[in-house]
Amino acid sequence: MKTVYLDNNATTQVAPEVVEAMLPFLREHYGNPSSMHAFGGRVEAPVEEARASVAKLIGADQPSEIIFTSCGTEADSTAIWSALNTETDKNHIITTRVEHPAVRSLALHLKRKGYRITELPVDSAGLIDPRDVERAITKKTAIISIMSANNETGVLFPIEEIGRIAAGYGVKLHTDAVQLVGKQPLDVRNLNVNFLALSGHKIHAPKGVGALYVKRGTRFRPFLIGGHQERGRRGGTEAVPNVVALGKAAELALDHVTEERTHVRALRDWLEQGLLEAIPRSQVNGDLLNRLPNTTNVSFEHVEGEAILLMMSDLGIAASSGSACTSGSLEPSHVLRAMGVPYTFAHGSIRFSLSRYNTADEVEYVLEHMPPIIARLREISPFWKD
Repeated sequence: MKTVYLDNNATTQVAPEVVEAMLPFLREHYGNPSSMHAFGGRVEAPVEEARASVAKLIGADQPSEIIFTSCGTEADSTAIWSALNTETDKNHIITTRVEHPAVRSLALHLKRKGYRITELPVDSAGLIDPRDVERAITKKTAIISIMSANNETGVLFPIEEIGRIAAGYGVKLHTDAVQLVGKQPLDVRNLNVNFLALSGHKIHAPKGVGALYVKRGTRFRPFLIGGHQERGRRGGTEAVPNVVALGKAAELALDHVTEERTHVRALRDWLEQGLLEAIPRSQVNGDLLNRLPNTTNVSFEHVEGEAILLMMSDLGIAASSGSACTSGSLEPSHVLRAMGVPYTFAHGSIRFSLSRYNTADEVEYVLEHMPPIIARLREISPFWKD
C-alpha cells in the first residue's frame, strides 16, 4: 500500500543525516559528558557543537543561551515555572485560548493552585490582537506565554510586536516556537522574548530532545533540580545521541528553510486548492496569509473528522483532526471553537501538514481519494443535504 505522510506537525521523519550523526554516540562514544576522564571528554565537544547549531538556527547571541531538554513540553514548563519562581510577588499569567496543551494544561493546573490566568481571544481567522495583550498586563503579571505559530491552523502570531509591549512593561515573555522553528527564518534577537521553546521531533530529529532559549540576563530558576549539568540549569545527564541529533537537524533546517517557503508551500497550496475545488461546502480554517508554509486546516461540512481519518488511513494517508496531544477526544478542537468555527464544520476538520520529504505524486494521490471519501461519508450522514 502507498503511504502518504501528511502529519508533520505531530511528528516528522528522522532525517537520514541525523541518524548517521547519532550512531557513533550509540556505539563507540557512549561516555558521560560530565566525566573527568578522556572518554567522557570525547562527547563534551559534540554536545557544545550541537548547542551552537541550535543557537545559530534561532539567531541567539550565545550558545550558552540554549538549555537542552527532553522535549518542547519540558521547555515550556521550565520557562513558565522559572518566571513564577523568580517573580514570587506576582501571580498573573497571560496566555491565549488556542495554546498547545503543553501550555494550556499547565495554565489550568496553575489556576487550580490559585494563580490568575488570562486567556486572550482570537478572531475568526485565528489571529490575536497585540492590544489585547497590553490591556491584560497588570502589576501582578509574572509572564506572558503565547505561541509563535498555532499547531492546528498554522496561523502566525505577532510575537515581535508582543515582545515590544512586554519589554515596555518589564514583563517576561515566553513563546512556544515548536511549530515555527525550521519553517520560517527566525532571529530571536528581534523578538524581545525571554524564553523560546523548540522540539527536535518537529524538525526531523528523534523524539526525546528539545531546547529552551533563555535570553542572557533573564533571571532563571531550574525546573529539574539535580546535578550541575547544563551549567546548573537542568539536572540530569544529557542524552548525548539525541542532543547531537538535534544539532544536526538544526543545521539541516537552516539549510532547507528556503525550501520550506517555496517547494513545501507550493505543495500545500496545490493540495488546499484542489480540495476546495473538488469538494463542495469545504473551507480553510485560519488566516490565509499569516500562517506556516506547510500547514492547512480544511473542514468538510456535516462529516465526522474521525471517520475521515479512518478512511484515509485505510488508503495509507496520514493526517490529523487536531493536536496529536488531544487525539481521542470527541469534542471539536478548542482552537476551532475559539475561532468560532460552526460545529457543522469544526467536527469535520482535517489538518494536513507537509514537509520537505513530500512529493507532487503524493499530493495527486490525496486529491484523487479525498473527494470519494467525503462523498461516501455524506451519503450516510443524517445531516447532509445535497
